Order: sequence, then C-alpha cells, then structure tokens
Amino acid sequence: MNNKFNPQQLEDFLEKQVAADEFSGAMLVAKDNKILFKKAYGLASKRYNVPNRISTKFNIGSINKVFTRIGILQLAEQGKLLLSDYIGKHLPDYPPNVTNKVNINHLLNHTSGMGHYWNKEFEASKHKIRTIDAFLNLFREDPLAFEPGDETKYSNAGYVVLGKIIEVITRQNYYDYVREYIYKPAKMNDTDHYEMDMPIPDLANGYTRLDEEDQTRKGPRRNNLLMIGVKGSSAGGGYSTVDDMHRFCMALLNHKLLDEEYTELALTRKKTQISKTSKPRIFGHAGGGPGIGSIFEIYLDLDYIIVILSNYDPDNMWPVQKEIKNMIISNTSPS
Repeated sequence: MNNKFNPQQLEDFLEKQVAADEFSGAMLVAKDNKILFKKAYGLASKRYNVPNRISTKFNIGSINKVFTRIGILQLAEQGKLLLSDYIGKHLPDYPPNVTNKVNINHLLNHTSGMGHYWNKEFEASKHKIRTIDAFLNLFREDPLAFEPGDETKYSNAGYVVLGKIIEVITRQNYYDYVREYIYKPAKMNDTDHYEMDMPIPDLANGYTRLDEEDQTRKGPRRNNLLMIGVKGSSAGGGYSTVDDMHRFCMALLNHKLLDEEYTELALTRKKTQISKTSKPRIFGHAGGGPGIGSIFEIYLDLDYIIVILSNYDPDNMWPVQKEIKNMIISNTSPS
C-alpha cells in the first residue's frame, strides 16, 4: 500500500475544531511504530488554565474492557480457564439463576443478558467504590434481560464479572493483575485506575455538557468530577496517555501479551472489536461518558494506529475519528 497521509491536513482540521471549542485532548496517528502525528489541544484544567500535553493522562472509559479481555485470554492461554466455562465454575457463590447459564464467552461478547451497574446504589456510593467486589454487589441480584446467547446487548456488568473471575483464578487484585501482566510488559508506565481523591500529576479533568440523563444542555461545560466514580472497574474508567496506548497496540501486535493464536483470537472476536468484515479490517474500542471521549483503532491491513483521548463529551470526539478514517482510506491506494 502507498501512503499519502497528510499531517498538515489533520492539523488544519483540528485547529478549526479547537477554535470552535469542539475538541480538547490529545491524539496520535502512527504507521506501525512510526509516529506520523502527535499533538495535544485544549485544557486539562480550565480552573487553573493548565494545558493538555502529550503526557496528560485521560479517562479512557470502556477501553479498559480490552485489557480485561486480554487478561481473560492470558488465563485461557495458560490453561487456567476455558472460554466455554460457566461462571459458576469460578464464582460458585454467584446467584444460581446465573451461574449455570452464563459462560465466559457470553460475557466477552455481550451476549450474557447482564446489564449495567449505574443504579441508585451506585449513585449513592460511587464516591467510595474502589474494589471489584463493591462493583459486583451493585448488580449481582439483578435478573438476566434475556437467555444467554439469544441476543446481544452491551454490558458493563459482564466485564465486572470477568474482572472478578481474574481475581479468583489468580488470587490477585484485578488492578494489580493488569498492572503486572498488561501495562508492565507493554511499558505503559502512565496507565492505571487512578483514584480521583488522590493528587495524580498530569491528569486531565473532564468537562461535559451532558446532564445526569445523558442529555446535552446548553451553556458552559462543567467539571465531570461529581458525575463519575472515585475509581473505575474492569469495565472501564481507567486512565492512559496516547503514547501508552500506542505502546499497547504494538505490544499486542508483536505478541508481547498473548501468543500468536490468542492474539488472533483477541483481534477477531466479535462485539468488543470492530467486525471482521469491515473494509478495511479494524480492531479497536471506544470509551465515552460525561467529559470522556476515547478511542483506539488498529487498521490491520494498512498498519495504521489511531489514538484519540479527549476530556470532552463523546460527540466531540467522533468528528475527529471520522476525519482521520476518511483521510487514511482515501489517501491509501494499492502499491
């Protein structure tokens, strides 16, 4: 493939978005390990007029599901679980209406019938929830929305259960596990589930126009601190940088996290990744919420890697993602 990617074209687009206050964050475009574009825009703190930098840590939302998925596949590669295992095998104390119906594949692919954990209990206690068990207790008694495998419905609760399975099998705290077996081998030194009541250097505040019902309202953006929890889960809410996310992509592609067979499984499984039938084939994941807009994409046939991390709402991220995708596809021709 011949490449005519034009960084100036992207910079011109981004400067217009920033001037209109439609984008704040950092982004990176690479072709394999070669960085083609990397720049930060906007403010990490509007109160103190602190700019976003390349080193700034952004909330990556549901991108953490990819790390949880890889953790599960690592345990499968080691023979410590089967993807066909029902969760009762590893969580025997889980409610019996679920244990013998939902298997790990259902959880990975959002076909379990589980929902989310954003309920009244979460709203009342999100300032103190810091463990996978505490997240699990928010929904463990909830009924399934459908018979596992019958439908597909995006589920944050399912990925919390996967995080708990990692803890039980490894006898290790989930946050410690991903730190040791994913972030460390990928050299992701600025990625973690940071706690929001701790003074974390170079961490972006999120700014939103969304209200509690996810409806956009007019007026200035407000800090999202009171709208998110004090700590994320195995379903999302960790923090990373554009460089760390690029390092993660390279580590995954170069089999630093999984062997060749399981890497291929990670890159081609449905739902948490983009369809195998997309043209070009793209592996990736997005994360979003009030004051959170994140996405990474690996163009498997074109060798491009895109990382966009924003401290504005998701609607402000998608036009940037669309612009880059159009540039890459339209400016790439067969050799």
